[in-house]
Amino acid sequence: MTTMTNLAQIGVVGLAVMGSNIARNFARHGHTVAVYNRSFSKTEAFMESYGADGSFLPSATIEDFVASLERPRRALIMVQAGAATDAVIQQLAAAMEPGDIIIDGGNALYTDTIRREAELRDRGLHFVGAGISGGEEGALNGPSIMPGGPAESYESLGPLLESIAAQVDGVPCCTHIGSDGAGHFVKMVHNGIEYADMQVIGEAYHLLRYAAGLTPLEIAEVFREWNTGDLDSYLVEITAEVLSQVDAATGKPLIDVIVDAAGQKGTGRWTVKAALDLGIPTTGIGEAVFARALSGARAQRAATAGVLPSGELRELATDRTQFVADVCRALYASKLVAYAQGFDEIRAGSEEHGWDIDPRDLATIWRDGCIIRAKFLNRIVAAYDTNPAVESLLLDPYFKHELEGLIDSWRRVVITATAAGLPIPVFASSLSYYDSLRAERLPAALIQGQRDYFGAHTYERTDKPGHFHTLWSGDRSEVEA
Repeated sequence: MTTMTNLAQIGVVGLAVMGSNIARNFARHGHTVAVYNRSFSKTEAFMESYGADGSFLPSATIEDFVASLERPRRALIMVQAGAATDAVIQQLAAAMEPGDIIIDGGNALYTDTIRREAELRDRGLHFVGAGISGGEEGALNGPSIMPGGPAESYESLGPLLESIAAQVDGVPCCTHIGSDGAGHFVKMVHNGIEYADMQVIGEAYHLLRYAAGLTPLEIAEVFREWNTGDLDSYLVEITAEVLSQVDAATGKPLIDVIVDAAGQKGTGRWTVKAALDLGIPTTGIGEAVFARALSGARAQRAATAGVLPSGELRELATDRTQFVADVCRALYASKLVAYAQGFDEIRAGSEEHGWDIDPRDLATIWRDGCIIRAKFLNRIVAAYDTNPAVESLLLDPYFKHELEGLIDSWRRVVITATAAGLPIPVFASSLSYYDSLRAERLPAALIQGQRDYFGAHTYERTDKPGHFHTLWSGDRSEVEA
């Protein structure tokens, strides 16, 4: 067994890029860090590359790793979600003592986190599902961290996590989210918003390229300009960089040699599935997930491209400057809808599981470090300061006023894209969602009539309380159910 005079304040299991970077981040902030990987050669390679950057305690076995941690022991798992995480949890739990803390920093399904927390609680151990956003760069330089689990564990773990998190005006982008699976649920929805954000940015690029006729370099400059205003965000910033890149091998814009089939690891699908279970219409997120799935249906697309009839298509009107401005406003409006829907899902999940999540906290810790960090998150913080129980972010006075200046452009963009035959699933579905919210009547009345006709499911009336059923055959009279 390894002997040592100093013990580590935190341990990291799993030394792939994310685990390595977060271990280095802890060390940069003055913490002694125990490190362990199933393959000891990877631990040795980590020490060879970064051992001089801070105080690390490498171990070849889980038992030595646990022995190198001060009490209460805190071990952060950064391995592949699923069976690999379960295996490491069991190994750590067997070597730990009551009061010790196991933290899962991967993208775990929140229901798995709920199960794991209950199992370890019965063994006297604390389990924390911590969503960590920011990618490789964030892990090293300051991520946004969303830890759940027992509040008691945050007393010991919180100061360590807050020390390595991104900071905005001296406020760490890390806070205790809620019990058991709350942290991973919030991270899941964060990723769902990210899906919608990326898709609608892609739709904006597509319109500027194929409706307005701009080149990738010209569009890159448009995005750089947009990033100085209301659309100031990490994703808009990196979009400009991607569109500026020229492929060294062909001399073409890199965007033109990248296959147009987007990958996904599952968190977007989880967000939509959870929203369906909760009955929350996250339409923008759902369309973004479906758009990725459709992009990956390469054989089907190859069979239908240029074959299915298009009907009469129209070209963009000549006022290119106005169209670019319209796309900017439509992008802003669609992004607002995606965030509003995401916060709706988080509220519903919090109520369902008794997590008591504070949406203001989320807007605060997402202002930096994470992938969806954006300037208007400050406005979302202010919105929840003004009215913590606001029914929808779109009803906040600031955002409502913003939408007044966006809606006409939004409509023009959807009309133009539809007339030109250009797909804009998130732009269009987000506008339809917005119009559904503001409508005084929806076609659901007819649906209820249909349901009652074929299944006697009953309906409610506008003029008196109760549930009613019409006898659709015979005299077609109405009876109270």
